[in-house]
Amino acid sequence: MLFLLAMDHRDSLEHDVYGLKADPTPAESALIEHGKLLVYRGLETAIAAGADAGSAGVLVDERFGSAVARRARANGVDLAMPVERSGQKLLVLEYGDDWLEHVADFDPDQVKVLVRDNPDADPADRAAQFASLAAVSLALEQAARTFIIELLVPATPAQLASVGGDALRYDTELRPGLTVRVMQDFQEHAIEPTIWKIEGLETAEAATLVVRQAQVGDRAEVRCIVLGRDAPTDRLDHWLTIAAATPGFIGFAIGRSIWEQPLRDHLAGGSEDDLIAAVAKNYRHFEAVYTAVLPTE
Repeated sequence: MLFLLAMDHRDSLEHDVYGLKADPTPAESALIEHGKLLVYRGLETAIAAGADAGSAGVLVDERFGSAVARRARANGVDLAMPVERSGQKLLVLEYGDDWLEHVADFDPDQVKVLVRDNPDADPADRAAQFASLAAVSLALEQAARTFIIELLVPATPAQLASVGGDALRYDTELRPGLTVRVMQDFQEHAIEPTIWKIEGLETAEAATLVVRQAQVGDRAEVRCIVLGRDAPTDRLDHWLTIAAATPGFIGFAIGRSIWEQPLRDHLAGGSEDDLIAAVAKNYRHFEAVYTAVLPTE
């Protein structure tokens, strides 16, 4: 199992949580870095309180999370790190041609790329992104590193209109099939993740279809995890229950649903201890929901 506390947010964190209108000053950056360290201490607290240390991990960025990454590595906590620049429509590597050197410096257990795609998106944009992703995939394969693709499949206006503007209907009726089509397109362009980080699926049938595509051909060792998408707890619980019951899924990567409100409460005057405790409680809740569905030996 792999239960990642996702805290690699950068652009949205600056603007939505910290309310910044421009690039952060050194003092503002230090404040964000300290907040991430407090969130990570929540994961440490969860492990100390009984969360499975062998499954626990953190997904954190270099920009605001270097201290967290070094601490996780030193303490033997699974470490995943992103290489994409935050807040971009199409893939842009955070450190340009030097990205693989940054990976080597931190030596994470997994390397993550967030990608937005849709089969009906602009063909030229898709072709350019395929080429970029294929180069990343090949470089990570040659470096013997585990590759996570975080795949978001936002609806086009026409797709959303076809379900009456209902986002839940899009998620249920259209997104699973579109996700499978994107995965197939990636595979046909030599983009080969070790783990697919997938938006939550509403039905067991949809989850099975996604795993089937992830493992098509000679890809039997490829696995999937669920991303949180800042969903309400009850909906996220449903997604986790579906995934945990589907062979080929091995866990989750959940971020804002665990730490955003506790962090906001802290920034509004709450104590550091309360933030840490809330993160630990929320993380353990999602771990418990997932593991409750797993077969017992």
